Amino acid sequence: MRRTLEKLAQERRDKEQELSHRLAEIKQKGPAERTPQSVSALEKILSRLKDTLKKEQEKAGLKKPLLARRAKPSVEEATGSPFHEQVFLLLREHQNLLLQNLELTGELYAGLTDLIGLQGALTDAKDKEWDALGSNHVGLIFKSLEWRVDKLSAEYEDAKLLMKKFILLREKLDRLLAVLEEKKAPQPEEVRALLTPLEDWRYAGFENRFRGGPEDVKKQLRKYLPYFSKNGPVLDLGCGRGEFLELLRENGIEAAGVDINGQMVDICLDKGLLCQKGDILEKLAARPDGSLGGVFSSQVIEHLPPAYLKKLIELSLHKLCGGGTLILETVNPLSVFALVQVYYLDPSHRNPVHPQALKFMLETAGFEGVEITTSSPLESERLQPLPGADEPTSILNRNIDSLNDLLFAPVNYAAVARKK
Repeated sequence: MRRTLEKLAQERRDKEQELSHRLAEIKQKGPAERTPQSVSALEKILSRLKDTLKKEQEKAGLKKPLLARRAKPSVEEATGSPFHEQVFLLLREHQNLLLQNLELTGELYAGLTDLIGLQGALTDAKDKEWDALGSNHVGLIFKSLEWRVDKLSAEYEDAKLLMKKFILLREKLDRLLAVLEEKKAPQPEEVRALLTPLEDWRYAGFENRFRGGPEDVKKQLRKYLPYFSKNGPVLDLGCGRGEFLELLRENGIEAAGVDINGQMVDICLDKGLLCQKGDILEKLAARPDGSLGGVFSSQVIEHLPPAYLKKLIELSLHKLCGGGTLILETVNPLSVFALVQVYYLDPSHRNPVHPQALKFMLETAGFEGVEITTSSPLESERLQPLPGADEPTSILNRNIDSLNDLLFAPVNYAAVARKK
């Protein structure tokens, strides 16, 4: 929007400059400069005509003015008299002067017409600039309101989940107090049971705040639906709040989720989704070989150590049926923006995974047709190319393209692998 405002402001300044330049031209060529000259020339013609008439009258010894005595001269007088020749020449000069003034009037009319057009164009340019300024101001207001609404919505979800945890914790705390009242030492797992839900809630709140609302996440994950069919259930490893499980259910595909965060599991269960709490590798290993039509995991593998990820890939190959699909989505480390604004935002992230390294791991594990696909492009953040086709501009634009590829590559990528 800032570039649009700058462009409109420049267009308005250009129109103002063009109008001022044209007005100066008209003033220079207009009656303010030429009228005194025309008046002076006309006075000289009239003075000469008066002198000629006076001399002719004195020569003829006439009492009445010559022009008053004869309205129409004879043919001889009109063609042969020096007097009439002089009068004819003076009238021709007068005619030429009138023609010049008429031409000047035409130029002035054309100039005024141009001024009216330029004034209209300047008014349009100002209107566009003010409309853009107004739209930008209103847009900033709505953007601020939208951010506040999203923030309130996330905080409401946090508060709602926290209330459920408080009820659960109160029951556990009552049991712990009963043990203490009996003067017995509580077991470590009983004390740990009070702390774990709070830690789960803390990370769930982090997800609500920074990953986006459920509808936004569903919109982002929708592109993976065509990779799965109804020929076998899909297991979502690290299912979080269950956005992809909801998409699969809406499309009639059997699915279940696993997440180590109890708060996330509770959210999924509240939605009526199949979900278990536990280690994703253990839950995957418990599935019979060849029993899954698909394995899906979004924004999980960057939390895993390399050995754990390698085991997850190998297990997925065994658990998938023939033609089954494994999709692993993660933050794109080839995007500097994604690393700075997304990856390092979450302190629980452990290792960024290079797409070519992940592709190699999948291929060496036995998967076929591995492809890398990107999502969440950064169109508005990209540097804009310069106009022009000359060699320096072309070189600069190629450099800008290289910077865009490095700085603003898509935020996420996914490796899609198939079992033969």
